[in-house]
Amino acid sequence: MLRPLCVLAALIATMPAMAAEPAPDFFGAALCQPPYAMDSATALYEAAEKLAKPDTSGLGAAVYHLPRPIERDGFVAQDVVFAGTAVGVLLQGEVAAQAAKRYGLAPETSRLFGASTLGFARPLPDDQQAMKEMGLISIVARQGPAMEGKTLLACEFVSSEDRQALETYDTGDH
Repeated sequence: MLRPLCVLAALIATMPAMAAEPAPDFFGAALCQPPYAMDSATALYEAAEKLAKPDTSGLGAAVYHLPRPIERDGFVAQDVVFAGTAVGVLLQGEVAAQAAKRYGLAPETSRLFGASTLGFARPLPDDQQAMKEMGLISIVARQGPAMEGKTLLACEFVSSEDRQALETYDTGDH
């Protein structure tokens, strides 16, 4: 009777230890920790693909519902968002103003063509702008009708051309 247990114990002892992959820090990525880069965004996207199937039916984005909620600084999220050149989380509740206060974000002047009813942003400092010649990386918090009951907290890269087009649209010089 002990023999099968001994064999099992010996077998387990000789198996290579499975290195547990650290859980991706989706919340940190939404806060630009590290600042947005294609390599880190791709790694996060691949990690999300292993956890869930994306919902691509809204927001013009891929939304991955995580198996468990993640929490930071009193905010809770269970969805990871990849949209264009942005990676973020959907915070539970319409908490853009609270996120802005916590993360030092200022009110946005553009309403993104009506998609956002309340938005805040803060560009990263120059020393964290790895792609500054092409555009700016910012932390954003936005809420609006497309995200009913949720707030997008994201790290996004906006090209210089897109930023100029938004400014032109907002000033009416088009």
